[in-house]
Amino acid sequence: MKIQDYLTEHIKKHPSVMPQDIVKFCYQAAFGAEHLLSDVAAARRYFDAEFDATSPHMGELVECLSNDIARVDLGAWKQMGLPKEWLFHMFVASTNFRKGQISDFEEHLSCVDGVLHEALNFGSEEWHRYLDQYKANGIGAVHRNAEKPAYRLVDRRFLKMLDLLRCLSQIKKDGVKVIAIDGRAASGKTTLAELLSSVLNAETIHMDDFFLPPELRTRERLEEAGGNIHYERFCEEVIPFVGKNESFSYGVFDCSQMALNGKRTISASEWRIVEGSYSHHPKFGDYADFKVFCTVSGEEQMLRILKRNGERMAELFRTRWIPMEETYFSAFKISDGSDSVFGSVG
Repeated sequence: MKIQDYLTEHIKKHPSVMPQDIVKFCYQAAFGAEHLLSDVAAARRYFDAEFDATSPHMGELVECLSNDIARVDLGAWKQMGLPKEWLFHMFVASTNFRKGQISDFEEHLSCVDGVLHEALNFGSEEWHRYLDQYKANGIGAVHRNAEKPAYRLVDRRFLKMLDLLRCLSQIKKDGVKVIAIDGRAASGKTTLAELLSSVLNAETIHMDDFFLPPELRTRERLEEAGGNIHYERFCEEVIPFVGKNESFSYGVFDCSQMALNGKRTISASEWRIVEGSYSHHPKFGDYADFKVFCTVSGEEQMLRILKRNGERMAELFRTRWIPMEETYFSAFKISDGSDSVFGSVG
């Protein structure tokens, strides 16, 4: 969608908007929440106070401002029963994903004339009078809003995880909760893990760190369903510790050296994520509290791999790695055994 479409929808939903509110909309669509987080601790105190004072309601949870940014209503979030800290973490993390440009803001403002016929309270003359005054005072955030809603700005990729977050919030367990994210190459496993880690403050274990070493890459091993991972080392270095709320370390395989190279330390945390193909391997037993399977169409998969890895590696994926993954998925019914099947957050 274009910014004009979002503006039109905004005006229809909020007929009491005034020029200040349109500038606020354009500013937030361009810059997100980055101007609000010079002091994270202060932002958290303000958020807690506003959230606690907001009544839960059944209203619209999300209002999209652009293809990247959305407002999340505090009362509607509260009605869902999701932890308030998850929303705050989304808000903070969203400021790191995209830095807005003045040119984006100017472009958004230039589109307003084309949608003014939708507005009830002012026309072009009043709009340009306000805009000229606003620019004369210097570009900056506008703090007025006609309806004074309570919301936070977040990156829209987080909102694709709402159903998943609802499921995770239902896990009633003391101690560490473990999420395992398996799935097809280039299906968004790492991106999903990064987003979830931001929301949950989770530590992440990467299956790529358990690449099968050369000495184990026998013909028999590579023909084994799910054999293309060093599951013995994972069982030894991760499985005994991943569910305990204490730090631990494991060896990291370096593909450039084809050998172990250093250690990765996993700090104590309430949530942990195991991310990557083969993370649902039956040899690991029932270690995960929630299993996610990420999927992608074959055509989109190859386009992404080509863009990410280049032609030579894409051909290796097509002829070797993807067939091995598909054999593993099929042999152990990995998708069927997952708690959630997830498309890309892209």
